[in-house]
Amino acid sequence: MKKIIGLLSLVLILAGCSTINEMGNTPTKRVEEYLNNYQTLNSDVLSSLDEIVERETTFSNEQKDTYRELLKKHYQNLTYNIKEETINGDKATVEVEIEVNDYTGALKSAEAYRTDNEDLLTNEKGVFDDIAFNDYKLNLLKNATDKVKYTIYLSATKVNDEWQLDALTNSEEEKLLGIYEY
Repeated sequence: MKKIIGLLSLVLILAGCSTINEMGNTPTKRVEEYLNNYQTLNSDVLSSLDEIVERETTFSNEQKDTYRELLKKHYQNLTYNIKEETINGDKATVEVEIEVNDYTGALKSAEAYRTDNEDLLTNEKGVFDDIAFNDYKLNLLKNATDKVKYTIYLSATKVNDEWQLDALTNSEEEKLLGIYEY
């Protein structure tokens, strides 16, 4: 009798674990994992962040380090709220409201300053000084305190019974970075 009860208990436990695993296999759970990776700065996010920083070809190494730290803080301060999940067969959409630092105004201000003060941003040879301008821009970004909320719709596809997030669009990436022009 003890063997039967033990066997039944084992079957129930395994069935419960299977149900728990399936509960973690939802589009919403994948979105939560993805956004939590930003907040916790997991290795994939840090690799992606390094790629973003390296695209800034006019930044000095010191400016790249400053920008990297700025983005790390930005990602850690990201907040989100899952609004709705819609599943249609093997496709799903998860509506998410995110709140991030609003860097759009700072970047626009930097560009306006550059346009209006080009003569102040040239070196003694009359050549535009990228380092001085980038320092100015990074300072504006560091001091940006405004927040912005965006609604993003992240899509997922079920592959081999596992939900996987689809690649983000450019506008979704810009919203996560706080640089989306609205």
